[in-house]
Amino acid sequence: MIHFQPKVKSVYFALLATLAVGGLGLRIGMQALDVYLKKDPVPLRTDLGAIPTVLGHWQRIGEDQQMDAAMVESLGTEKYLTRSYAIDGDPAKGVISLHLAYYTGMIDTVPHIPERCWGAGGLVQLGDPITMALSLPILANVAADAPVNAATGARYPMAKLVDPVTRIEEQVTLPVGEFAMTVSTFQDPRASRVEQLGGYMFIANGRSTASTFGVRALAFNLTDRFAYYCKVQLSARYPLGDTPSAVAFQANAEDFLTQLLPPLMRCLPDWPSMERTTARPEPKD
Repeated sequence: MIHFQPKVKSVYFALLATLAVGGLGLRIGMQALDVYLKKDPVPLRTDLGAIPTVLGHWQRIGEDQQMDAAMVESLGTEKYLTRSYAIDGDPAKGVISLHLAYYTGMIDTVPHIPERCWGAGGLVQLGDPITMALSLPILANVAADAPVNAATGARYPMAKLVDPVTRIEEQVTLPVGEFAMTVSTFQDPRASRVEQLGGYMFIANGRSTASTFGVRALAFNLTDRFAYYCKVQLSARYPLGDTPSAVAFQANAEDFLTQLLPPLMRCLPDWPSMERTTARPEPKD
């Protein structure tokens, strides 16, 4: 049996006491500062499958794609939607494939994005990804009494949403922040006259970003108790012609997202309400 000198024992117990007091002090300090290193999950308000199959003149074609268990495990979430839309329901007029994936709580999944995944499927990437700014007029609808995003101080844009069945109107808040997509262009070696473009962005804790680094910064704000993000990915194929593929994709993306954004935000957590319910009360005079 090993015996320690009394002096060694004293140092040992002193170190244990220091660690215990330090850990307790750190926890108390974090609570006082409203710092959350562990994020709580927040559920969707409505399943992503509730997004209408008709969005303006974009109409769903085919059935929603269902992933097998291995693909769901790789994706890192069971909350996803993969669906294709065509202008007026006619693929000859233009098709956009939509992929949504929702993550919440301790978010440690690396997002699946075209520049990481499509190359493995045999496509060849043409150049580096670009950040494509998108202009959506609905994001300019900011009322003077709109709720304020706690992280930025910016007021949320608002949009009117009409239920397609009940015809009941409601106001939904739209994300604040830059509205852009990271876009990559690919080519299938078997179809050299066609380019495939993939663009993605993220909505996280009521804000938007085009960056995989940005989404982690938004979803891991130390003062937010809850965390979520939703990846919004669009893809489309264009034959080579007079109009550059990126120009055609930008026009289609702006048109489609204008219709998609309000019903999507109706599915995602109502972040302004969560900010109000989790905010620390103002000190009284």
